[in-house]
Amino acid sequence: MSIEKINAAKEQIASTSAYKTLTEFFDEGSFCELDAFVKSGDGLAEVTAGSGTVEGMPVYAFAQNSDISGGALSSAQSKKLKKLYSLALKTGAPVFGFYSSIGGRLKEGTDLLGGCGEVLKLASKASGVVSQVSVVIGDCLGTNALSAVSADFVIMSEKAQLSLDVTGKNAGLDFNFSHGNVAIKAEDSADAVAQARILVPYLPSNNLVPAAEAEANEPDGLSGKCIVSKLVDGGTKLRLFEGFGDNARVRLARLNGQVVGVVRTTGGMLDCKSAQKAAKFVRFCDAFSIPVITFADCEGFECLKGASKLTAAYAEATTIKISVIVGKAIGSAYIALAGTGANADVVYALPDAVVSPVNTEAAAFIMSPETMNVPFSEQKAAADKFAGENLSAFNAAQNGYIDGIFAEEELRDALVSALDMLAGKRVPTVAKKHSTI
Repeated sequence: MSIEKINAAKEQIASTSAYKTLTEFFDEGSFCELDAFVKSGDGLAEVTAGSGTVEGMPVYAFAQNSDISGGALSSAQSKKLKKLYSLALKTGAPVFGFYSSIGGRLKEGTDLLGGCGEVLKLASKASGVVSQVSVVIGDCLGTNALSAVSADFVIMSEKAQLSLDVTGKNAGLDFNFSHGNVAIKAEDSADAVAQARILVPYLPSNNLVPAAEAEANEPDGLSGKCIVSKLVDGGTKLRLFEGFGDNARVRLARLNGQVVGVVRTTGGMLDCKSAQKAAKFVRFCDAFSIPVITFADCEGFECLKGASKLTAAYAEATTIKISVIVGKAIGSAYIALAGTGANADVVYALPDAVVSPVNTEAAAFIMSPETMNVPFSEQKAAADKFAGENLSAFNAAQNGYIDGIFAEEELRDALVSALDMLAGKRVPTVAKKHSTI
């Protein structure tokens, strides 16, 4: 074959939207294409795939090519993706997928279904070994959507569609964001690529190496209300799943340059969605040995199933786990989020934190009924006074349930020291396939 024909094919590939997406995603000049000339029918395969670096970190990525047959799934596309996943598993590097496809080449019949199944099997095999991120920038319906949401995180642009229903029912960004399918919103395709680049440095390459450290930054300051912003390195707090579960916040951030996962409950009862969101996030962090720092302010659970999932996620996780009681830790919430019995390595508290087996009013009625012998309108104040005197963090510390009590301005140094102390943590586990909770 003449060099002119090869160069013409290269030019055709380089002019497609998928190729441009990947060159925007990877560091300049680092993109190395995989199976560039593979054919699907009479044309090029409907996906561009390869490897490169993002912020200097090795990454594999593919982009469905809506310029070629609408990016339709095909057996040729499946073969390219299988090779990419196999290489990612061999070399231990994350996989990013950029989704934009009208569907599948239905004429291929069972060959198409078989190819899709093989890709899903490899993606499942890679789960927990290398991190996976889906970036939905166009249509992603049917089986395609099943592949996309199996990733650890999904980034989605405003005009994209994501749904198992091939008609596009409940496929919009707002629906998927509010149902926990999407972790990060993006305005458009360019913003989605930018968000994907921001996420990469927070991810370990695989489950055998830690996330890359960065130069430590001072926190953004003590003026804000959010305690997390006062403690983590400035400009490093990456919000995830903001639209799903209002009573818990999950973040990736850096503390003294080290990547940590942050879970913060926001007071009151933890609803089912919030518990499930936190459980999923803790399991992700544990899979890649990212330390989890939990800021607990919770009076219990609204949902038994969610409580069970979250308690199991914390208890089973062997990564570093540090809990800080910043408000109330009541009953089952203390056990799940902040108790050494649930496997926390270190438990700290703010001076005004409260630890109680039941809510403070019930505790006052049970433990000191004379305290509550006041008019109904004064009972809450009486219960709060009782809690401050008898259910304080200091009382819990005296009984060995809290390792240290710190003011907010002291807490960052305490957390950094705890991370250093626990850096060599090793936990032998009983041989089993996996839990069933």
